[in-house]
Amino acid sequence: MDRILEPEVMDTWQEATAYDAMDFTAVNTAFATDAIALDPDAVKVLDLGTGTARIPILMCQQRPQYLFTAIDLAQSMLIIGHRNVEEAKLTQRIRLERVDSKRMPYPDLEFDLVISNSLVHHLPEPLSFFQEIKRLIKPDGAILIRDLIRPENDRIVNELVAKFGGDYDDRQQQLFQDSLKAALTLTEVQELIDRAGLVQVKLAQTSELHWTITRQKNIIDRI
Repeated sequence: MDRILEPEVMDTWQEATAYDAMDFTAVNTAFATDAIALDPDAVKVLDLGTGTARIPILMCQQRPQYLFTAIDLAQSMLIIGHRNVEEAKLTQRIRLERVDSKRMPYPDLEFDLVISNSLVHHLPEPLSFFQEIKRLIKPDGAILIRDLIRPENDRIVNELVAKFGGDYDDRQQQLFQDSLKAALTLTEVQELIDRAGLVQVKLAQTSELHWTITRQKNIIDRI
């Protein structure tokens, strides 16, 4: 099945509230746990496509030294994210900014840990996203990127939506379906890793729905 792009930015209030209302607790908790394991001692953490900031909140609640820069292009998402951060009393440790992940204003080699969950499928041309990660991560820094895998055909898309989105309303199911069709295959992701020059990273399918890129702290990027 060919990739069918969806809008890069989910920036209507309806989309943002529908997204924040979806129950990603288990997925977000698993992501946060995996990210912390890659570098529990990190200080500066960058979250690309933070949405409503649920994952930075989870991670800061477990690691008191984490200081997050969390970015998104959708202003409506960030408005809800600010509210979530304030309710968690983490405004001093999570900085939310409206920034394009393909062109970021931060200095080279700035971050100990770079994470991104479910952003790549929104990007029409993801190469610059991977190149920016290469630029911003410290030589011994850790990386965790996770996103959906594009199924082979519409039948599998519908089966996955029924299996994993059975509790969603019609709008949420449509968002899920669109995201699956906009996702990348493992081969496409590996090509982007190679073109961006990211080394010492591991790419694997980690669930029925997801691929994951990881790099553990202290593995030196010598290229």
